Amino acid sequence: MAEREFPDYTVRSGASLEGSRYTAWLAVVPHGHGFPAYYAICENRSFRQQDVAEHAAADALAAVLALEEDGTPVFPEDYTGFADAAPAE
Repeated sequence: MAEREFPDYTVRSGASLEGSRYTAWLAVVPHGHGFPAYYAICENRSFRQQDVAEHAAADALAAVLALEEDGTPVFPEDYTGFADAAPAE
């Protein structure tokens, strides 16, 4: 699990087993009081291995530019969460 501090929030990455596959997520935890908010990373994607899902979640955490006032992560405009860029030929 990776972790980053932002003003008023701590954001953690991780993976959870759902059925037979893992889902990557970010948890935005407010400082002081309140409940964490969970955000699935690439909701249409699941992983067979926990370490791969955790790595995808950590990569997503690293891509977060900022948090909105309510704690919603802000990603770069063209961010997809997938390492699917076509290789250069």
